[in-house]
Amino acid sequence: MRPLARVIFDEAHRQAWSTRPEIAKSINPTNANDAGYVTAATDLSDSGFTVGVHETGAITASTLSEADVFVVLHGSDDAWESTTKTGDPKYPDAEIDALVEFVQAGGGLILFGETEAKKYGNSVAEIAARFGLEIQNTTAQDPENCYREVAAWVMADLAKPVGFDITGGARQACFYRTGTITVRPEAAGRTHVLARTSAVASPASAPVMVAQTYGAGRVILLADSDIFGDDSIRDHSHRSLWRNLVTWAAATGGASAARTESWTKSDPHWLALAAACEAIGPLQAKDGSLAIAEGAEKPSAEAVAEATAQVGNIVASIRALMPRFEHQRDHLEATIVDLEKWVAGGFGVPDFLDSLVLFRPDLHRVDGLENLVVFAMYTQNGNLDRNFEAVITRTVWPNWVADLEANKYDNPAFVPIEFVDFTAGYDTNSAVLFPETVATRELAKFHWGGIFCDREAARFRSITGAASELLKLAMPAELELMLADQRLTQETFVLWDLVHDRAHSHGDLPFDPFMIKQRMPYWMYALEELRCDLTAYRETVELEQSGVYLARFVRLAVLFDRLYRFPITGDRVRNYDGLGGQIIFAWLHQNGVLNWTDNTLSLDWERLDQSMFDLCEQVEDLYRNGIDRSRLAHWMSAYDFVTRWVEPHPASVWAKGADALPLAGELKEVVNVVMPDEFPLNVFYEALRKKLAPQIAATAGIVG
Repeated sequence: MRPLARVIFDEAHRQAWSTRPEIAKSINPTNANDAGYVTAATDLSDSGFTVGVHETGAITASTLSEADVFVVLHGSDDAWESTTKTGDPKYPDAEIDALVEFVQAGGGLILFGETEAKKYGNSVAEIAARFGLEIQNTTAQDPENCYREVAAWVMADLAKPVGFDITGGARQACFYRTGTITVRPEAAGRTHVLARTSAVASPASAPVMVAQTYGAGRVILLADSDIFGDDSIRDHSHRSLWRNLVTWAAATGGASAARTESWTKSDPHWLALAAACEAIGPLQAKDGSLAIAEGAEKPSAEAVAEATAQVGNIVASIRALMPRFEHQRDHLEATIVDLEKWVAGGFGVPDFLDSLVLFRPDLHRVDGLENLVVFAMYTQNGNLDRNFEAVITRTVWPNWVADLEANKYDNPAFVPIEFVDFTAGYDTNSAVLFPETVATRELAKFHWGGIFCDREAARFRSITGAASELLKLAMPAELELMLADQRLTQETFVLWDLVHDRAHSHGDLPFDPFMIKQRMPYWMYALEELRCDLTAYRETVELEQSGVYLARFVRLAVLFDRLYRFPITGDRVRNYDGLGGQIIFAWLHQNGVLNWTDNTLSLDWERLDQSMFDLCEQVEDLYRNGIDRSRLAHWMSAYDFVTRWVEPHPASVWAKGADALPLAGELKEVVNVVMPDEFPLNVFYEALRKKLAPQIAATAGIVG
């Protein structure tokens, strides 16, 4: 897993704190915890950040180029406090200039001031002043709202600014002998107060922690440095707050969002191959054969000549590209044979069975390995006609995925992939490559399934960002980091897909065979997809505890992809993914975890996880009890379960109960009376769908 961001602590300016245990002990031999930020640094490392220390020398542009977030801890003259004894607590103008330029360009800066800051001889106040922030030389007192009856240990009021939620999951925070902060008028519009003293404190309602956007970057200023020291970080919600602050400071959009230009853009053989496939498409009927005009007995001579020429171009291009795909030689040679058979057979329904059975990406799960496929195929959520398509994929199989699959989530068919390039059928909403989509004379045995994590991630970032802004959600810092970082989100989706896909074959009453093939009745498949997502959500708790930091991002991906995108994407006819999202929304809303008030969406983050676990248990109970029921009885019980949370269509036959259903006939008769949109969208989603329609449309063909 790639680190979330690089965090560097400055310890070169006589800091009174150190992230290094031995230095902290040298600062305070009798109580190293009173001089240590060791736990704060370790927590960041455990949470997916890279942590470093600037030990000596001046802060320069070169120094800061190694950081996404730079942390300046309180320093002091030796006359007042014990320190690292390295450097000068006074930052020269050139170093302060470098810090300002770093933030301006997109860096994150976290400053720790102190009460009576001026007397310590440091220049944290001077750095803060460059951002329009002042540290007041005072000590806040609050006898009524304090910790351990120490009036100077002030329990702060935590705020939730509009648009983001740095303090999410942090219920309480104590500031120990804290100063206060004044926001100058020129900085007021870009500065948010995150914590302040209470209304009865002295001074009352004074800011003690603020966050600010500045240029492309972000600044956080605290008027107390003890809050995350080793002797205090375990108090209250400090550990959660600390991680949130660093995450927010890192989420500036500069992290790994760019997609490198593909070699295919200038490769003449790929360009010729893609052009040939797209030239054949307009000549084809829905089943992939050459179209026959009404009243004619066979395709026109012009169509035959054009198709013959274009197949020749495809064959020539495949041969020219074959050295790039040596591991696929047998498959590509078979593809050429299948193409030539299509021509020789008079351009009937294509048959790529022989080449398909030789395409086995599941046997070559190597990170970065590229594969070329050319098939007559439809693309799910894309082009439903079996046109000729060409796509080059890149396998995503880093060591951490390989280890999880080998040791915990065994799934030999799971193949996460990225797009390298593709033809028109994938310039759509399709995000999968499955063998069942290929035109074949008989159904092939399924050995693999490819899921395009880059499209999943890019689509999530686009729609989640737009929806959150529209709904005025106070966005948690980690969600914002996902929206800023394509690579992080891709990795998140790979983990989600791995756990989700494996869940399909595990648990009580896995897939009903009828349901697998027909996706009917569609709420059964909706519940299956929902069960697997809820299983993944629950699994991530254990994964995170075992050190897989991506796990907490999976929970956000499951939640917001389900809440935002699934219900309002695609046709409403038997939209099983949409129904799963509707159930989550209704469950959270009816249990008071999700609220839509004053045109603002909010979530109770403290109750969210448990509520999702409870829903998972409800679905699993339904499955468990289904073992003792007939298929039809299970369908009906599942219908009743769904209707507890999502209102069925008023005209529904199913909603009228067993007496209204044609139970005496075959199962298909019962399925036939299911309405195309049996569970319509609620008024919230109807409005959201209209407003986000342009954003959703714009994600067709997106790759990040």
